[in-house]
Amino acid sequence: MKLVKNAIGRLVPSEVNGEKQTPYQGIGKHRPTGNKAKPQISTCADYPDDGNKVVKNLKEALKKAGLKDGMTISTHHHLRDGDVLTNQLFDTIKSMGIKNIRWFPSASFPCHKHLIKYLEDGTIHHIEGSMNGPLGRFTTEGNMNGVGVLRSHGGRYQSVQDGEVHIDIAVIAAPTADPFGNSTGDRGPAACGLLGFALADSEYADKVIVATDNLVPFPCYPWQIQGNNVDYVVEVETLGDPSKIVSGTTQVTKSPDRLLIAEYVADFFEKAGILKDGFSFQAGAGGTNLAFALILKEKMIAQNIKARFIRGGSTKYLVEMLEEGLTDYILDGQTFDLEGVRSMRENPGHVNTSPFTSYNYHGKGNFASIIDAVVLGATEVDINFNANVVTHSDGYLLHGIGGWQNCLFSKCTILAIPSFRDRIPVIVDEVTTVTGPGELIDVIITERGIAINPNRKDLLKAVKGTDLPIKTIKEIYEEVNQICGGAPAKPKVNKDKVVAVIKWVDGTILDSVFEIKK
Repeated sequence: MKLVKNAIGRLVPSEVNGEKQTPYQGIGKHRPTGNKAKPQISTCADYPDDGNKVVKNLKEALKKAGLKDGMTISTHHHLRDGDVLTNQLFDTIKSMGIKNIRWFPSASFPCHKHLIKYLEDGTIHHIEGSMNGPLGRFTTEGNMNGVGVLRSHGGRYQSVQDGEVHIDIAVIAAPTADPFGNSTGDRGPAACGLLGFALADSEYADKVIVATDNLVPFPCYPWQIQGNNVDYVVEVETLGDPSKIVSGTTQVTKSPDRLLIAEYVADFFEKAGILKDGFSFQAGAGGTNLAFALILKEKMIAQNIKARFIRGGSTKYLVEMLEEGLTDYILDGQTFDLEGVRSMRENPGHVNTSPFTSYNYHGKGNFASIIDAVVLGATEVDINFNANVVTHSDGYLLHGIGGWQNCLFSKCTILAIPSFRDRIPVIVDEVTTVTGPGELIDVIITERGIAINPNRKDLLKAVKGTDLPIKTIKEIYEEVNQICGGAPAKPKVNKDKVVAVIKWVDGTILDSVFEIKK
């Protein structure tokens, strides 16, 4: 495998899974050329006049879709760790004797550990999507036949739209659907909110299968997936476990250190001038970010401030802000709890979005750059403000990128992180894996102080003279090293074997993940 240095000095392969690649060239440097990918033309003459596309089971749908060796099969992750359908899908593919599938999920979860046996026996050749938990460990130890490819949510849409990834068969888990294929995720026994991560799949795949455990008479409305893009509908016993659709990260932190970080973030919003009438923000569903949202809410009430919109992942805390009149809209990319699902059904101001509108870098603008501030997490940040969200300091690939990269284009990107975890520094000299370039990270907020990127002279000026604990990133780094006794040894990796690559939002390769030497 030939490795080349990209614009930030990281070694990346020039070819991945037999396809030539472009190394990362810098922010805004790579410009797409040509036209968008072209989905196949269909004709109503090939579909039932009565609109009934229901077939008897998943196997029959896959046969009709022309499943064969080496195809690309896509799935979405709105069911998160409650997903049952994807495991059933690959059980079926295995039973049909099919090999070398490229699995193209919008994300994976620990429940997909079930698929490791299919990676081992060649049913699945490789994964292009997040490799969380057991799948990440399996990949990092060099066990996957191909090279994994990690993309952001927007990058996934970009890759399909630009023709980088061609989906042969998309399998969409729809909590409610009609026989024509119109589908929604905001109701039904496995209701998960919206289905935006399956939008590109429905638009560009050669064949689209909708699987549902709540088949209703035509029309299923509102439809988030249009039946005109669907080939076959399959009724299954269950899509997943609704209790596991609710992420475990939707609990407000009780850690004193994390609560202090949340307070610092809310104070920074106020004292940097971000908190003002008509502002907008986005925060993830982690415990620290949820605590920040509650503190910010109290500041908004006290100062009679209303947000124009809040960008979700929605949680019950954002729903409360909408229903209490503290924001006009939630623009939701992923629903993180059942209150968010309810709100999407009931509140016209709770708007479902997709990676096309929110995050796709190869569009005519997107929502990310309109947001005043975004609060995110990270596994590591270095003294040059580069950040990592996919590996830990041990080199193991354990997380996906999600919308994290796309959010970096907001007007102010804040990483709210502890300075160390389990006595392992989070602020390091060099991150294990670059997932976000330092020039897009504006503020690092830890329990030990706040570091502002020196390039953001406007923010430094805005908080000058306030009581915020402003420090340089190197000051925090040195303090953490003294507490932890230095950084752990760098992981021993096999530089001759790239097990996965990190794509940037424009389709170029930002970094590589190398095989861990056990």
